[in-house]
Amino acid sequence: MAGKEALIRANRAKNDEFYTQLVDIEKELRRYKDQFRGKVVFCNCDDPYESNFFKYFAMNFNHLGLKKLITTCYSGSPIAGEQLSPLGIEWLPEDTPPQPAYKVEIVEVPDADGDGAFDLSDVEHLIRQEPNVLTLLDGDGDFRSPECIALLGEADVVVTNPPFSLFREYVAQLVEHDKLFLILGNQNAITYSEIFKLIKEDRVWLGYDNGGTKWFRVPEDYNITTESRIKVEDGIKYFSMGNINWFTNLDTTKRHEGITLYKRYTPSEFPHYDNYDAIEVSRYADTPYDFEGNMGVPITFLDKYNPEQFGILGWTRGRDEFEVRPTKRYVNARQVNPDGTESNGGKVNTGPTLLVNDRPPKCTFYVADNADGYLVQTYMRIIVRNRALGKASV
Repeated sequence: MAGKEALIRANRAKNDEFYTQLVDIEKELRRYKDQFRGKVVFCNCDDPYESNFFKYFAMNFNHLGLKKLITTCYSGSPIAGEQLSPLGIEWLPEDTPPQPAYKVEIVEVPDADGDGAFDLSDVEHLIRQEPNVLTLLDGDGDFRSPECIALLGEADVVVTNPPFSLFREYVAQLVEHDKLFLILGNQNAITYSEIFKLIKEDRVWLGYDNGGTKWFRVPEDYNITTESRIKVEDGIKYFSMGNINWFTNLDTTKRHEGITLYKRYTPSEFPHYDNYDAIEVSRYADTPYDFEGNMGVPITFLDKYNPEQFGILGWTRGRDEFEVRPTKRYVNARQVNPDGTESNGGKVNTGPTLLVNDRPPKCTFYVADNADGYLVQTYMRIIVRNRALGKASV
């Protein structure tokens, strides 16, 4: 059983091995410069010799005024040692494995080569010449290991690209230890109950450079079936991913700016859901400025969300954990396919549903015994209310 678990863990690590490009890191992190000054930064999912997060902070250590930089390496990294290698450092034991788990701790970056600039060569020289900078770990370097948790206790800010498959657990650990953080994650993480609850409570929000397509370095044997999502440059394989967001609890200017509202409410343009007490707003930019009640907006709304302008009441997931809950459960709902065939067991109860009088052409809809018309589902929505107009506090 232990061998099987190790194999599953190794495969998960490989599938989570997305190395962020330096240009994407620079584009986001330049917005937080003043919030790093005098801080201990911890990159706990980063091979110091491969991670561009480490390279960014190491090369900008003095410019940012960091107090300390800590980086830990997971021993199972599939690309460890491909760009630089910790091996060959004279004080490491001769039996050091090819992919050891280790930590790098930097408290200063001097101009080692005397060229008047601080760059990666200075950092590499520092690591190779100072035995107290690089230390082998007893465990495997997993962020959940006792060693890494102890280092987390020393950190002020955590910045990294954590394993997407462990995103819930990773964020839970940061929240438990009350840490500031700036991390990458898939937009779908917004729909995780644990993450959405933090967003609703104004304990987590989105950074600046969200959405669009980002290219991540992956192991050479990473399986990519869609040709348009792969490229190879200088022998390095990259994989494109869309809808990647920055999640943070560091302050941003954008979350204080608010959305410019220009649309006036009309019942025909913003129909009321049949099973939620809210109106449908299909584009966040069309949010009406004069509607006092609840509004269902797409999750892209969160990229522009100002908690002083709007309050979040819940979401349309068919559950009862937040203030806004389903007002109707459908009886004997049947799904009607575009070809006219019907099937039972449709998921009409799980999302926001619009009631229409005319049979929708060329789309899937539902019929139910307790519905006075045809039911059309929208995508999941976040229920919000304008704080300036709301009849009740939010």
